[in-house]
Amino acid sequence: MSEETKWYVVHTYSGYENKVKANLEKIVENRSMQDYIVDIVVPMEEQIEIKDGKKKATLKKVFPGYVLVKMIMSDESWYIVRNTRGVTGFVGPGSKPVPLSDEEVKAMGVEEFAPEVDYEVNDNVRVTSGPLENFIGIVEEINLEKKKVRVSVSMFGRETPVELELTQIQKI
Repeated sequence: MSEETKWYVVHTYSGYENKVKANLEKIVENRSMQDYIVDIVVPMEEQIEIKDGKKKATLKKVFPGYVLVKMIMSDESWYIVRNTRGVTGFVGPGSKPVPLSDEEVKAMGVEEFAPEVDYEVNDNVRVTSGPLENFIGIVEEINLEKKKVRVSVSMFGRETPVELELTQIQKI
């Protein structure tokens, strides 16, 4: 068995992508399979819609009906993913899952290139995009693995922790 993680494409019932991701994450945690099933992604992209003259950013699934799973392929990990509720199978000929090539992964924009982070915990930052654009806050936690940052933002006179993408803030 190769000990290298690779990205695989899992086909799901349409509309069940997030449910499959949540179910799979729960199973991985319950069975302590974190070393085998490393990451589960529903690729999303931000789209700007104009409604009633107002711009609104919404997230749309890039590949409806598909979930990307980064895993070490073993009989057990294959079985767990294949038998998760909402999964119809792996993408590949017959029952043999085929991992994505590095080029395909890069083209999908899922690769783990951690964005440059020039801020640290307790730094003052400005939100640069999203619904809280231009809000000022203090970095509470940085999670490079999930590419998320928790920032305490002052809203309506009280400090509110919000989770943002690493790329949505910049140091002041």
